[in-house]
Amino acid sequence: QVQLVESGGGLVQPGDSLRLSCVGSGFTLDYYAVAWFRQAPGKEYEGVSCISGRDGSTNYVEGVKGRFTISSDNGKNTVFLQMNNLNPEDTAVYYCATSSMDGCPVESYQYEFWGQGTQVTVSS
Repeated sequence: QVQLVESGGGLVQPGDSLRLSCVGSGFTLDYYAVAWFRQAPGKEYEGVSCISGRDGSTNYVEGVKGRFTISSDNGKNTVFLQMNNLNPEDTAVYYCATSSMDGCPVESYQYEFWGQGTQVTVSS
């Protein structure tokens, strides 16, 4: 049974940093892509970043490039999202999700398994 558990969210001020973690079980990260999505109140899911377990390639949505970094520890089946210089527009519930497709799929429906989410709130 595949499970994903996120942690690391919280309430921070603009300019602060957070590091989200996504621990997976029931699958081997080496053969899957893992993405971070976020959903702000009243908005659709937005893909934030993805890492391919097969080749380590990554991608980012334009608004987080240069501020967020995705990484993985395949030995621990864990994916991280380091978020620096946070701003109020980053406020959302952040979910990790895994896909068996090659590369980093773009659409949320291409991800088969999802975690329960972790709240990130950026406010002064």
